Amino acid sequence: MDKVYGSQEAFNDVPQEKEAPVARLTLSGKPVLDHHGVLADFASKAASLFSEVFAVLMSDAILSNFGPVPDKETNRLMLTGTVLGQSGFEFELPRKKLDLFPEIDLSADAINKIEKLFRLAAQGNDDDVAEIVADMHGRTVKKMHEFLSFMVQQEAWCGVEFGERAFRFADYEQIKYAAGKLAGDNIHEDKERHEGEFLGVLPVSRTFEFMLTVQEGLIRGKIDPAIEDPDMLNQNWLYNPVITTFTVTRVGQGRPQYILKSLDDIVPAEQSAGTE
Repeated sequence: MDKVYGSQEAFNDVPQEKEAPVARLTLSGKPVLDHHGVLADFASKAASLFSEVFAVLMSDAILSNFGPVPDKETNRLMLTGTVLGQSGFEFELPRKKLDLFPEIDLSADAINKIEKLFRLAAQGNDDDVAEIVADMHGRTVKKMHEFLSFMVQQEAWCGVEFGERAFRFADYEQIKYAAGKLAGDNIHEDKERHEGEFLGVLPVSRTFEFMLTVQEGLIRGKIDPAIEDPDMLNQNWLYNPVITTFTVTRVGQGRPQYILKSLDDIVPAEQSAGTE
């Protein structure tokens, strides 16, 4: 009896799988025949591209500029049905095991980012789009644009629903406008070197303030996830004259968004002067 009880305890200790959440992609436009159906080649391509967007976002933090998308096989959406009363699909997100101390649900976060970027590209200004794009790898943004461009080519538009969040493009003109926002020639990423001092770093929100010394001004920016302990900036660089290389993203005519990608991008001002 003890053995049976012990076995049950051991079973209970094994992490079980969560019930997989469901996201919905709704489709409208020329390839969609209301109350009848949707053209098969369009629907299959739209579903495939949407799944690729999700997989790339799931691996955004470890993406390289070239090569296969990491963990793509484990980050695949499962098409489980059609959207009731509309043209579109229901996708089951990858199942995750229950954990005693669950971290952020990355699959839910990826779907939410898709919904947010589509909404901001359609309704927000250049600064709104730049703020979220600056946190994404270039390949991720390119894949987002590829999906929207396909919809535009097909004279179609779409909507994304997940949990309590939902966004649906109003019409063809709106999704065409959003695709233009994410086009490669509208998003510019550069490296800029600035001399100054870090005035403060907030490790939880991963933000910083940097006072320029050569020209007047204050830079506010974000700290890349690759820097595991942002508090190292407070410990080692606060109020010290440094020359720092920032990654700067601009969308259209919007303001620059500054990202500190690595602690190696910071050097003491006197050391930099000595090497020039």
